[in-house]
Amino acid sequence: MIVLRRELFFPSGVEGLMVLIFYIIRRVLFIPITLFGISLIVFSMIGMLSPYQRLATFISSPDRLKSENVDQLISMYGLDDPIPIQYGRWFKNLLQGNLGWSYVGKAPVLQALLQRFPYTLELTLFSAIPIILIGTWMGVLSALHHNRTLDHSLRIFAVVGWSFPDFVFGLFILMIFYSTLGLFPPGNLSLWAESIVKSTSFRSFTGMTTIDALLNGRLDVFVNALRHLVGPVLTLTYVQLAYILRITRSSMLDVLQRDYVRTARAKGLDERVVINKHAKRNAMIPVATVSGQTIVGLMAGTVIVEAIFNRTGLGSFLALAAQQLDYASIMGGVLFFGLILIIGNLLVDISYAYIDPRVRLD
Repeated sequence: MIVLRRELFFPSGVEGLMVLIFYIIRRVLFIPITLFGISLIVFSMIGMLSPYQRLATFISSPDRLKSENVDQLISMYGLDDPIPIQYGRWFKNLLQGNLGWSYVGKAPVLQALLQRFPYTLELTLFSAIPIILIGTWMGVLSALHHNRTLDHSLRIFAVVGWSFPDFVFGLFILMIFYSTLGLFPPGNLSLWAESIVKSTSFRSFTGMTTIDALLNGRLDVFVNALRHLVGPVLTLTYVQLAYILRITRSSMLDVLQRDYVRTARAKGLDERVVINKHAKRNAMIPVATVSGQTIVGLMAGTVIVEAIFNRTGLGSFLALAAQQLDYASIMGGVLFFGLILIIGNLLVDISYAYIDPRVRLD
């Protein structure tokens, strides 16, 4: 069995720290370039809308559209200028921290995004934990019972889950568990729990209702928030869990055929030691990468799910902004999501290089 020395690829000590620092610096320097490209594409697409459609996003009060001359407002905000000039003006405001006014959120775009981000993060975290734990466990079980009844059953489970669009499964969850059984209601909280959260006696520490409820000693609010999370969490979990299951099963089957696993069995080692120490640990390397990418991708997946379950989050906010042509919110939301995805992928790459000593940080 060939032993790969981590020091050859991910050096330890000062050398390893310097490699990591330079790698992070290089990746961070590309973040503005990537966001610039994203913003340019999205702004060009929004620029296809008429000035009249884009005017509403500059007006904090809809009454101004009735009381003032629309053509004068368009000229005042430069909406009749060429697209490159409008983009330059928007980019200048962006550098000053001004993303514009959110017509949907009735607040500055950045403030509206930050208010809703904790709800999306909460949904992502509650979905990621069962996806990784249950998905890898089921994948290992499927591989260990290769071509037997359990394996076939789990493969069917995975194929069905992977074939289901999020919105179809979400509507199915609503129909069965809420409309029929009266369980797992949509929204963030019940009215009574929402009144407690908005009261002055309830302190917000993280913006995530479940955690804040525990920190405030309100177990009733915590349970109520969990009930409202079950529906969207089930929707996100089933689809992504099926993917993790398939990757884990494939990786585990590949590792079980390796020479070092056969050698370990030939030496008479206990099967649990062979599986847990030799097979499972190595099979988890590609799974760890896919799991990290899945967690990052869950943020984007919340757009449809939050809209279906009427949750106040970034996803439903952007869906509503798209419906009402609130392009300032769309631009801000796309950049916000883009930044999260870029940082998330950076962390995934670093963790993958540390887990697998064959990967270099180039």
